[in-house]
Amino acid sequence: MRRTAPTVRRRPPGSPFNTPEIPAPPVEEYTVGDRVSHDKYGLGRVLAVEQDVAVLIDFGTATYRVPAPNAKLVKL
Repeated sequence: MRRTAPTVRRRPPGSPFNTPEIPAPPVEEYTVGDRVSHDKYGLGRVLAVEQDVAVLIDFGTATYRVPAPNAKLVKL
């Protein structure tokens, strides 16, 4: 028996699975001095920014380096 390559199934036009792709949310950019909130560490202030790599944040009790993308980090 000969095996064939899998094919992409076409869905009917009215199918609920025909959903448009949702664009990614814009990447938040931080600058030194910005106030931020983190889900785990709480409120803090940005001390340094490593472009597209990480953000160094002082949370009062400790300083943490939060790597990008910063899903749990919100600019206030």
